[in-house]
Amino acid sequence: MKMHPLQLDDRDRALVALIQKGLPLVPRPYAELGRRIGMAEDEVMQRLDKLRLSGAIKRFGVIVRHRELGYRANAMVVWDVSEAEIAELGNCLARYPFITLCYRRPRRLPHWPYNLFTMIHGQSRAAVCGKLAQVIGECGLDDIPHEILFSRRRFKQCGARYCTAGESVEPARVHEEATA
Repeated sequence: MKMHPLQLDDRDRALVALIQKGLPLVPRPYAELGRRIGMAEDEVMQRLDKLRLSGAIKRFGVIVRHRELGYRANAMVVWDVSEAEIAELGNCLARYPFITLCYRRPRRLPHWPYNLFTMIHGQSRAAVCGKLAQVIGECGLDDIPHEILFSRRRFKQCGARYCTAGESVEPARVHEEATA
């Protein structure tokens, strides 16, 4: 694998600095971003697409502030699933709209046997436990060891930050496979 630096010009850096603050909630957010930094809407979209295709931007996502929406109980449910069953059970869990995260991680034996992680948000602990009981029954998880880890405190919810106000973004490096 060969590393090639992604060449960012000043306009790319200005755009990255702006999008790290989030997209404006307007009918045409890319046009508004462009207005703020002196670009046309189509140039903003082309530059973002270039950054996405290069791997410099992996994805755009929404950060939901659950408490502000009335969801006061948050639980990470960790599961000890056999390797033979993990794909099937992970797919079953991921289809529920109230499971907002579902991912596999390596076990850290002997102290941490869990390899499948799911996040459930609810308006109360009882609501979360009810949703958990539903998926346990419907996905056949009765015999799968698991733990429910309720959040006690919210720390920080924001996207990645590559520069502070007034700073420019340094050129990013991406990994590309050599074509030769």
